Amino acid sequence: MSNNDIIVSLDIGTSKIRAIIGEINNGTFNIIGVGSADSEGIRKGVIVDIDQTVQSIRNAVDHAERMVGIQISEVYVGISGNHIGLMSSHGVVAVSNEDREIGEEDMERVLKAAEVIAVPPEREIIDVVAKQYVVDGLEGIQDPRGMIGVRLEVEATIITGAKTAIHNLLRCVEKAGLKVSDLVLMSLGAGQLALSKDEKTMGSVLVDIGAGATTIAVFEEDSLVATSTLPIGGEFVTNDIAYGLRTLTDQAEKVKLKYGCAWLDDAAADVMFKVTRIGSNVDKEFSQEDLAAIIEPRVQEIFQMISQEVKRLGYTELPGGYILTGGTVSMPGVLQVAQHELAASVRIAVPDYIGVRDPGYTSGVGILHSVIRSLRIRPSISSGGGSNNNNNNKKPTNRVKPSASPESEQKPGLFERLKNMFSEFI
Repeated sequence: MSNNDIIVSLDIGTSKIRAIIGEINNGTFNIIGVGSADSEGIRKGVIVDIDQTVQSIRNAVDHAERMVGIQISEVYVGISGNHIGLMSSHGVVAVSNEDREIGEEDMERVLKAAEVIAVPPEREIIDVVAKQYVVDGLEGIQDPRGMIGVRLEVEATIITGAKTAIHNLLRCVEKAGLKVSDLVLMSLGAGQLALSKDEKTMGSVLVDIGAGATTIAVFEEDSLVATSTLPIGGEFVTNDIAYGLRTLTDQAEKVKLKYGCAWLDDAAADVMFKVTRIGSNVDKEFSQEDLAAIIEPRVQEIFQMISQEVKRLGYTELPGGYILTGGTVSMPGVLQVAQHELAASVRIAVPDYIGVRDPGYTSGVGILHSVIRSLRIRPSISSGGGSNNNNNNKKPTNRVKPSASPESEQKPGLFERLKNMFSEFI
């Protein structure tokens, strides 16, 4: 298997870190390997311990490598969090070709022109996403390549993030021995994978409920128009179970995964389980109904907060409704609670690939879909080389510097040459 046909995504979450290996073969895309590891050093979606996070990344990547039998050196890293911001921008350039045919270079130049905006010093541009292109006043163009024109414009969304959060994330991945090919906004990637074209056009809300955070992304007119992150998720349900049953958090998590039900009407009174109480060696027996009575109010509260946040963002009724994803929505009964609390059409999005048919993998697979879409993969284009070496890349080269600076990259080569030179005299 050639590494040129392989792309790898890294989804760094609060409870799990997932490395997903995708293969592009003659224009078709398949998931060939998945590695996951318990996430240490991350709280509520924020890195709080770099060394623990680095070790968790290594564990996930090692797991994926063993499954496929290859060595992973480059990854596309997903980024999310409340520090993410969206800005609208406009770029204009003159078409450079003598025959006035718009090419890749013109598209890259117009996107770079859209990047020229005032960004606060504590923030960095993560990505530039074209909403539409305008050729000589003709609007609504998605791909202007090959068209004839004099003036090329773009209406774009600039995705920015806090420098501290970005560089801590990059630092962790690089300390784990990996090169960052690019950063991908997870809600954008998951939206491209999980939402239909009509849902993105008419307006819908993608809700990713993870362990420590819930990311809300609003799509309208085929574009991401608003995003927000709430510091709530599955961990809060686990904590409630630990308090309610007076048991250890680890045991509460196991009970939640095995017997958890978010809709009390669906819980069984005859399904029993035992837990060890804190401060006691005696196990106490509970029913699934007892567990559901603890879980349902917390899940209701999570969806009430989601509804309030969507209204705060300025969106009340969206025809596409709500699309749920993330590990927490796998629990039975979550869909019923969501439909009741949100009073809208709700569905759960699951990636349609063998080995990752679970809502918890939507973001990781979405990163790969976003990369393929931005690179516009063709059989002649290598995907493993990353976006920086590819002239056919629709997306411009990275704004965020994912690796060491050029000066630091040259130093090892300089020292190596000096060492070799001196060794000739010794």
